[in-house]
Amino acid sequence: MVSAPMHVSASQILHAVAKRVPWAIEHHPQVLEQYRRRQSTSSDPSAANNSVLLWDAEQSFTLSPDQKIIYYRQQLSEVAPALFKKWQPIVGAYANEIRLKKMHTRWGSCNTRAKRIWLSVYLPAYPIECTEYVIVHELCHLHHANHSRAFWQTVATAMPDYQQWHNILAGKTGQLD
Repeated sequence: MVSAPMHVSASQILHAVAKRVPWAIEHHPQVLEQYRRRQSTSSDPSAANNSVLLWDAEQSFTLSPDQKIIYYRQQLSEVAPALFKKWQPIVGAYANEIRLKKMHTRWGSCNTRAKRIWLSVYLPAYPIECTEYVIVHELCHLHHANHSRAFWQTVATAMPDYQQWHNILAGKTGQLD
C-alpha cells in the first residue's frame, strides 16, 4: 500500500516506488522479521507472548508490551554508556549524544552533523553483541555518512565478527553460529 498526498500524480508515485524497490528487496527479510515480532507481541495477549527476553535470555517474569518497552529502555540505558565507552576509542569516533527510541524498522540511526546516535529500545531482546554491533555501525557513520565499501571496511576493522550480529538483527538467522 502506498500513501501519498493528493497533489502527487500517479506517475510520480510510480517513480518513487520504483526507486525504492531495490531497497525493499534487500531489506525484506529484516522488515518481515520485525513485523512478525511486533505481531506476536501485540496481537496475542496470551502470557507466552508476554515473556521477556533480556540479552537473548528468557526471564522468569512476563510483562505487557508497554511494560516491556519501559523495561528494555531501562536496561539499555544502564548498559549503553559502558558500551559506548568501550567502542568509541576502537572506532575512533565519538557521539555527542545518545538517545533511545521506539523504532520498528531500524535498530539505530545517526545524525552525523550533531553526532547524535539513536538506539532502538528493542535491542535488549537480542544478544548484547547485537547492541554492540549497532553502536559500532552508527559510530562508523561518523566517519562515512553512507553504506559505502569504505564504511563497511571501517565496521569490519572495528568488529570483525559484525556480520553474525547483523544477520541476527536482520532475521537471517535465529541462532548463533
